[in-house]
Amino acid sequence: MQQALEGVKVLDFSQLLQGPYATQMMGDLGADVIKVERNGTGDIYRGMTFFNKWIAGDESPCFMAWNRNKRSLAIDIKSEEGKAIIYKLAKETDVVVENFRPGVMKRLGYSYDDLKKINPKIIYCSASGWGADGPYLSRPGQDLLVQAVSGAIMTSGKASYGPVALGTALCDQVNGLNSVYAILSALFYRERTGKGQEIKTNLLSSAIAFQMQDFFAIQNLGTKFERPESGIGHPGNGAPFGTYKTKDGYLTIAMSPWPKLVEALGDNTLMQYNDPKVLYNQRDEIHSIIETITVTKTTDEWLEIMLGLDLWVARVYDQSEVEHNPQVIHNNTFVEVEHPKAGKVKVTNIPFTMSETPGKISRPSPMLGQHNQEILEALGYTSEAIKKLTDDNIISSEVINKSDNSC
Repeated sequence: MQQALEGVKVLDFSQLLQGPYATQMMGDLGADVIKVERNGTGDIYRGMTFFNKWIAGDESPCFMAWNRNKRSLAIDIKSEEGKAIIYKLAKETDVVVENFRPGVMKRLGYSYDDLKKINPKIIYCSASGWGADGPYLSRPGQDLLVQAVSGAIMTSGKASYGPVALGTALCDQVNGLNSVYAILSALFYRERTGKGQEIKTNLLSSAIAFQMQDFFAIQNLGTKFERPESGIGHPGNGAPFGTYKTKDGYLTIAMSPWPKLVEALGDNTLMQYNDPKVLYNQRDEIHSIIETITVTKTTDEWLEIMLGLDLWVARVYDQSEVEHNPQVIHNNTFVEVEHPKAGKVKVTNIPFTMSETPGKISRPSPMLGQHNQEILEALGYTSEAIKKLTDDNIISSEVINKSDNSC
């Protein structure tokens, strides 16, 4: 079956997470993604792992997670020969994605204004931390820093302890999704008008938009949310919203009709709290009372009781347990792909289905410079010309994947 983005060519200058996630999603839908990497070292993520473990000796799991369905071109983009190659690629490219600090691509000669002279129909997406300009322009932009400035970090953690950061790079991933959302819209617009355009996304704006319900209430109702001592993640919800210890693990209870929950817990005295204001203002006290009850039974026992009353509850899974969840297995959420060095590796599958143009994982993450020759041959470079570029160290002479075992 044909894929939705088949025939779309993407030139990917991005590194680390937000940009690579965006281009990986496009690759999953059939786009030909050429990942432009530093000759010799490649994407910064190739030399990083947060687990102190490497795949097949020196392959970074951080890099491999965000770079499937791409081809790697390891090249010196500062050299004149390298620039000539990038400009040739730009002539036939539909989409460019980069997430350097603002101004870097302009200094290198690869800004939107530079490339649209070569290809007026090009769609150019720049993803930054704080925005393309403004008072934070010179600051490093990174997920944790943006969690702090956007206020997202203040929504989790006990009141007495202080804010707790989200355990996953949510700002990066949300901005990656927004980048793809904008790119696909621009491709649709170009189909109708023939016009390319420049797109600018940033972590800060995406992180704030992700909290739009909270900000709407804060700005329009003059409400200020406070974290409770019980550590309920969302400050805008009263009891029972939260996580509770059970006899053998943890249970989450979301928005649920209070009388039904009281019935499930088997303590009718809890009906004294049956008022939205009380459930919010006294949520710490109520959380403690509920937990004295939930610790008396196993998670499975509570699930049977509460799901039987159609309450909004779920087991809390450790990440190492998630793949064994029956719904996760049913959804085919994890699949295996063959890596040229690591052999079979498990990856998260494409998170949606399409009846006519399904996504497909056709390539694992590439080795550094793995596709130099085939990319250059497609541009018309002869074997002799490629050999000279190799000898002059403009492109890698072999597949290299070095790591320095540091974060």
